[in-house]
Amino acid sequence: MTIRLDPLDPGSFPQWVERSCREYVADLVSLATSPGEAQRQAESSLREAFPESRPGPDNAVFNMRDESGLGVGYLWVGRDSSDDPTSWWVWDILVDSEYRGRGYGREGMKLAEEYARSRGAATLGLNVFGFNHSARRLYESLGYETMSVKMRKTLAAD
Repeated sequence: MTIRLDPLDPGSFPQWVERSCREYVADLVSLATSPGEAQRQAESSLREAFPESRPGPDNAVFNMRDESGLGVGYLWVGRDSSDDPTSWWVWDILVDSEYRGRGYGREGMKLAEEYARSRGAATLGLNVFGFNHSARRLYESLGYETMSVKMRKTLAAD
């Protein structure tokens, strides 16, 4: 099983932004963020990441395609928000639900590492929501280390 990364066609960028925003909002809402706040946060994050409303070499979006050319998900990788030009980040990776469990996420992450390395990256980071146990196992198996843990407890009313 192999996949390839195809740069997102500029004409498809608005649809990708809409999808990425929708996915991020759903994740935030599942963490008890209000829908309105989740929408504002997701839109703000994407506007800040793409001020010119398009990806570029230092902030790239790819379609992940299998060996037959079928789209199985997407990957967004770019420089992180620090002043270190060698520090890169996987901002978003998504394998469509019907293709999960086939190794596409693992291959996508390896390709993200290759892409970042080819652009001068010395490190590649990412964020994973605590509820996403399968992604956490994948990243750990690829050598990613936990850098911080954010925790919360819901308190029952007395």
